[in-house]
Order: sequence, then structure tokens, then C-alpha cells
Amino acid sequence: MPHSRIAVTGSTGLIGAALVRSLRSDGHEVVRLVRRPARSGDEVEWDPQRGYVDVAGLVGCDAVVHLAGAGVGDHRWTEAYKREIRDSRVLGTATIAEAVASLDIPPKVLLSGSAIGFYGDTGDRSVDEGAPPGDGFLPSVCVEWEEATAAAEEAGVRTVHARTGLVVAREGGAWGRLFPLFRAGLGGRLGNGRQYWSFIALHDHIAALRHVLDTPELSGPVNLTGPAPVTNGEVTAAMGRVLRRPTLFTAPAPVLRIALGDFSEDVLGSQRVLPGRLLDSGFAFAFPGVDAAIRAALR
Repeated sequence: MPHSRIAVTGSTGLIGAALVRSLRSDGHEVVRLVRRPARSGDEVEWDPQRGYVDVAGLVGCDAVVHLAGAGVGDHRWTEAYKREIRDSRVLGTATIAEAVASLDIPPKVLLSGSAIGFYGDTGDRSVDEGAPPGDGFLPSVCVEWEEATAAAEEAGVRTVHARTGLVVAREGGAWGRLFPLFRAGLGGRLGNGRQYWSFIALHDHIAALRHVLDTPELSGPVNLTGPAPVTNGEVTAAMGRVLRRPTLFTAPAPVLRIALGDFSEDVLGSQRVLPGRLLDSGFAFAFPGVDAAIRAALR
């Protein structure tokens, strides 16, 4: 997109903040949706719980990128927090989609966050965007999350569901919690270590989001994962190599279940997800291997 006006929700999160920096560095105008009264010209107020967006702030936007949602691993999964995970995604996405659809001249594209949790536990079986949803809490959330963009799609807006994998970054996310442990020599396998992790370097994730915005042929689900998923055991070995630390510790499955509750099933689950549509559309990864992705995060 040549110098465009782009609205972003979740702009203070790991991915949102990096995307805003990337877009602005290339001269794009970014407006950030915030859950309080706007304090500057680059902010737009919204409230997903009330279904409210200051729609005037979206006028003239060429794209809307929706990344907001409660952190999946931020709290123990009580029934109340599971409702928060679902509502923050489904209600927020419906609010954004309806706001986009209400504009006289809607944006060209709505890029809405989703997750590879859509596929559930795939074991050692590789899946791409053609695979059906899995079973369980996260797959059901992802299905509702993606369906919540219906208003924008019905209005003719190109809509993309960015199914994100595990982002390799120091600043946050699941990997952000691993780095301090491994640096201290306390890192190790989770469970038996045979479960697949579909990772992507933060640099590649932002580049992939930019690629999706710039590629009119892409709509519907797009997996934002690297091309070479590895097992948790291989991740453990790679972290030890790159950080030059021992990786003797393990977290047995029963301990994880006690500590994490229902969330442990997703930590111990296996997801071998491939970025079929990204690769088919010509996207090139800068850091396709796990060692390279970890080194990139340390720069």
C-alpha cells in the first residue's frame, strides 16, 4: 500500500506495537483504537463491551488491523477468565466489523487476528488452511472469533483471518516468558517434549502482516507460522545452543496440569501448522529456522 491511513486495535501489545512502528517508519498514517477518550489526533475511542466505536475516526482508512484480545496465557483458566477470552475476541471483532461496514466508503481490507488454536491438537500431522477446526475450548473460540467478521465481509470488505502461531520475541508472549528461565539455566522440556510448536519470528510475523495488507488476492484464513515447526524438545535444545545454557530441567505433565489447569492441555498439545497460503502468495521468511528466530529475538 502506498502511504495509507491504517487503523490498529491492540496497538500496545507485542504484535500491535511492532506493527505500528513498522507502518510509521514507512510513512503510513496510523490511528490507534484505545479504550478511553482519545487524547491525540492519532487515537480513536472504542469500547468493545458496549459495541461502540467513534466511527468518524475510521473515515478515510484504507485498512483496519484488529489485534485486540485478552491474553490466553495471562491467567489461570477459570470459567470467568474463559468467558473473558471469548468475549474479548468475539464481541470486539463484531464491534469492529460492524463499524467498518457502516462507513460510506469502507476500508479495502479488514485484517483480523485469529490463532492456530483453530486446529486443536494435530499430533504429528501437518495441517494448512484447508484443515477443519479441532475440538475443545480454543478451537470453538477461534471459530466464533472468525465468524464475528461477517458484517465486514457482507459489506464487500476483503477480510483476512491471521491465524497466528507462537511468536518468538523477548518482549512478550509465550516466548518472552521462556527467555528469562533459559538464561538462568532453568529451562527445559514441557511434558514429554514431543509436541510440535509452530513458531514464527516477530520480524517475520510483522512482515507477513504487511504482506497480507499488500496482497489483494489473500482473504479468509492465513496461517502466520514459520515453514518448519519443531517439537518442544527441539525448541529446548535450540534455546540451550543459542543462549549457551544447560537445559536439564523438565516440567512433567501432571505438574503443568496442577499449575495451569485447563490451559495445560494447550501447552502440552501438539500443533504442526504450515503457512500454505503465505508461501503460495510469494512470501519469503527471513528467519525460517528456530535457531535463527531465537537469535533474531536477541538482537
